[in-house]
Formats: sequence, structure tokens, C-alpha cells
Amino acid sequence: MTESHLNSPSLELQSLQLCDREGTESADSGIGDVDDLPVPQQIQISNITCDSFKISWEMESRGRERITHYFIDLNKKDSKKENQFKHKDVPTKLVAKAVPLPMTVRGHWFLSPRTEYSIAVQTATKQPDGEYAVSQWSEIIEFCTADYSTVHLMQLLQKAEATAGRMLPFTVFYRNQEQEYFEQPSSSYRSRDAQCCQMLPAVKDDSGSHGSPISGKLEGLFFSCNTEFNTGKPPQDSPYGPFRFQIQADVLINQSTNIYFGDFYCMYTSYHYVILVLAPDGSKGDVFCKEILPALDRSNNRFLSCTEEEDGSLSFRHAQDVILEVIYTEPVELDSGTVTRISGHQLMSQSTVNAKKDPSCKICNISVGR
Repeated sequence: MTESHLNSPSLELQSLQLCDREGTESADSGIGDVDDLPVPQQIQISNITCDSFKISWEMESRGRERITHYFIDLNKKDSKKENQFKHKDVPTKLVAKAVPLPMTVRGHWFLSPRTEYSIAVQTATKQPDGEYAVSQWSEIIEFCTADYSTVHLMQLLQKAEATAGRMLPFTVFYRNQEQEYFEQPSSSYRSRDAQCCQMLPAVKDDSGSHGSPISGKLEGLFFSCNTEFNTGKPPQDSPYGPFRFQIQADVLINQSTNIYFGDFYCMYTSYHYVILVLAPDGSKGDVFCKEILPALDRSNNRFLSCTEEEDGSLSFRHAQDVILEVIYTEPVELDSGTVTRISGHQLMSQSTVNAKKDPSCKICNISVGR
């Protein structure tokens, strides 16, 4: 293999073969003449997405002409404190034909979004008996895959739209908390400013899709707007506390509010959640969402609509067949609504705090790593 061939434009690797254990034994035990094969050095990882990356490296000229394959050891890094690369425990060992570098490693069956990986590489030559002679392993490189792109979020959006169902009218948004949240300052409630009587935006947790670009980044306040089918009013049960702040819908969503689709997921249950973001036009949250989230038509979407009537008033509707989690990106004054105790139960099993998405659900998963 010549120098010019190694530095040729990237070639996308659509399919990588997994070594079986018998095949990988020769790589780990070093059968063959390893001294004549160059060891990959200065590994570079680039063009990282949620389910792909490009890899390249430098090599000495000695033995290049003998290289027929690359062995790529890709390991999901479970703990940041552990920095030991254990080849025998690596579930994904990939064999690729020696192609021009950089090459693209792509595959939703083994790459997950927003996940830390360790990677090492060997060069190899396939021998007449089918075994491989291999080089020493390269240095270990660590990298993290990216969040879902807008393309992936659009796929989620289409799946969510197919599940949303008919629209029902509503008039208020509501937010449940413990009594202490509304009455006194506490280190347990950092999204509450008791002195200024405000509810303050807090960073979204890791609930929902693993590749969601808003988890751990977007600041906001969670609200609900779902109603009971038989009463048309908010349900009296909540997993988040027995005290409910309730506010008229037009305070949070009006003609100067933008709506964005954030996520679609379930938690091993039959019902599904849709996360929407409400951001006042030009606000910090609005600027953030414009870059990464699909925007929805305020008056015509399948989840949460705000329509101006002939008399100038606003009417609101929400999707019946999904549970909406609405994130409002700005502080909300407590005196703009009311706080009352609900009469129902506190159903902790329905809490979505840091809830993990069901990776096997065919309704809310897309064709990239979960």
C-alpha cells in the first residue's frame, strides 16, 4: 500500500464484519510475524455524529505493502474512572479491509449517541491458512458520539405525529411540586427563587431519548397541559407533588411564542411522551432551540396548537393520545397563577425524572443507536 493510497479521500465503510472469537484469538495472541507490520500511530477521530465517525492514523512505511485488513477494537466506556482497555471483554471487534484513510465507521447496531467509547487499532495481513498476522495494538483513543441531528429529530417527529391522535381543548398549564417548593427557600429546590417569588429555569435532566440534544443543556420549567377525557380538566393525580401551580395558557403561549419539538419516548409502558419547548421569540431559549430543534407551526401542529379566533381571543388544543411535557424557557412569576392542593394521589411510578427510554419500542425509536 503506497503513501498516496493511504492519504486518498475518505471511503465510507458501509459494513464492518464482527470477528468471531476464534478469529480474534489470533489477533490477541499475536500469531504471525508482527515485526513487519506497522503499528498505527497518532490516531485521529473526526466527523463524529450520533452513529458514525471517521478514523485515520499515521504509519511507518515498513511493511505497509503487506497490510490487507485493519482490526478496530471499539469499547463502550462505562466508567470515566476506569481507563483500562480490556481486549477480552470488548464485545465489538471489527475487521475492515485495508481501504484509503480516513474511513467512516458507521453502524447503528453498535454505536449509540452521546456515549463515550475507547478505540484501538491493529494492522493485519491475512495468511493463506485464513489466520491473521497482526501488528501491536495502537494507543488507546477516547471519544464521545454526538447528539441526534435535526435529521434524526425529524424522524422522531414523524413517528410522534403518527401517534398523537385527535386534539382536545384546554385552557391552563400546570406544574406540580411539594409544598416546600412554593413556600420557602431550600437547597432541594434550586429552580425556585423564594425572595423574588419566581420559578426559575433549571437544566433539563437525562430523561427521554439518549441522543436528545436538549438533555443536560436546555434550561426551562416543565409544565403539563393534558386533560382528562371525561372532564376536560387537568387530572387530579401527579407524580411530582400534591401542590399545583396553575396558569392560564395564553400567558405561556401566544403570538410571540415559538414552539419546538424536543423528543418522543416511552418508558416500557403503553403510553408515550412528547417533549415540546415553548420559547418567547428572541429569548435565550429560542436562540438555542432554533439551531437544533424542528420548529412547529404554532396554529397547526399535531401536539399543541394556539389559534386566534375571530374575536381576537386565543384557543388551545393538545394531543389526546400522548402525554405532553412542555418546557417553558423563561422564569415564571408565582403571582401570575394560583397554587392549590390537588385531591388525587402522588403516583411516583409515573415520574419521568431521568427516565430511560425503552430501546426496543418500535413506535418511538428510529434507526440509529438508542
